[in-house]
Amino acid sequence: FEAYRTPIDMITTSEVSVSITIDNPEFINQIAHDLKELGKVEVEENLSIICVVGDFRTERTGSAPEIFEAQRHSDYLANTFLTDTMITKDILKKFDGIETPFYYYDLDALRAVLDDLKTESDNTGFKIHYAVKANYNPRLLKIISSYGFGADCVSWNEIEAAMDTGFDPSGIVFAGVGKTDKDISAALKSDILCFNCESIPELEVINQLAAEQDKIARIALRINPYIEAHTHKYITTGIEESKFGINIWELENVMNELGNMDNVELTGIHFHIGSQITRMPVYKSLCTRINELQEWFASRNTKLTIINVGGGLGIDYENPEKMPSFSEYFSLLKNFIDLRPGQELHLEPGRSITGQCGSLISRVLYIKNGSNTRFAIIDAGMTDLIRPALYQAHHKIENLTSSGEIYVR
Repeated sequence: FEAYRTPIDMITTSEVSVSITIDNPEFINQIAHDLKELGKVEVEENLSIICVVGDFRTERTGSAPEIFEAQRHSDYLANTFLTDTMITKDILKKFDGIETPFYYYDLDALRAVLDDLKTESDNTGFKIHYAVKANYNPRLLKIISSYGFGADCVSWNEIEAAMDTGFDPSGIVFAGVGKTDKDISAALKSDILCFNCESIPELEVINQLAAEQDKIARIALRINPYIEAHTHKYITTGIEESKFGINIWELENVMNELGNMDNVELTGIHFHIGSQITRMPVYKSLCTRINELQEWFASRNTKLTIINVGGGLGIDYENPEKMPSFSEYFSLLKNFIDLRPGQELHLEPGRSITGQCGSLISRVLYIKNGSNTRFAIIDAGMTDLIRPALYQAHHKIENLTSSGEIYVR
């Protein structure tokens, strides 16, 4: 469990078995595989722990029937909740005649998230740039841009899509470790807010292309903060052996090189430590590192106006109707980052805005029995949703139409 960074909530033992509960199932398949070297392993999902508290002295009789009767009632309530769905019967009727697979987006759910995000943004003064890579559906982009948010893009195509759907170029930041000359030139012509830069060679190219257009390119240095995000290794981007960002030990050299570049202007620093982050203390560690780097830049009389903490705030795939905790996230950043006069804090949320409003609608084609597993073969595949196959990501599965027997693995 330690190897897969999965905390154990509770453990019980008997002469024949050991039972363990966890609340993070991200690595459950790998853990179960490794544990099979020790014995038989059974995984049960979607269970609750019930603690019974009361007066159970030996002279008091009748406790057991009361407890089990209450348990049966609890099971009924739990099952009712688990079979509930965000897609109502009225919505389901609209699906008639539509060929599957397709994505359905609940625009009311999207606006509820955006309303909450807008409130927190207005209260704190933090600047929001929606990470277009999370979902670039034009209709969703138009709704998000209507809230006055900026955009975080990783290609010229994303920048163009953002501008076509109402995002102001003055609120667009251009990230990505592999920007092409064509992308950079087009972004310069559009006068975007800032390039988030990841290496000296990239800075040299931007400086040269900006000179050709007789422009000054605003840039922020993406710095690798060496912080473990405690998410899947494929989407952890702020550790030492990461291709992303400028290493802290390179900063002195980077600043010396910037002094020789006439067509770039350093406006800020940028970070992105990973995606699907659900542990808030991770961001506290980032805040500490930002404050340390602020001191480093101040000691060199370098003024920074933009402090960009990137994105990565996760969502609850077990309970997709649960709102992301923007208030907790913003409060942590406000309390632990020491902004200086004239500085702005920028954020780049993505999935926490759009992830919970979308549902992949698919049909079961066949039921296939394996040696130990009963498979439901559906008409959607990795081309429609790659996350589970790519890095064992979990998505809540809901039955919308079948009234047949439910099989639990």
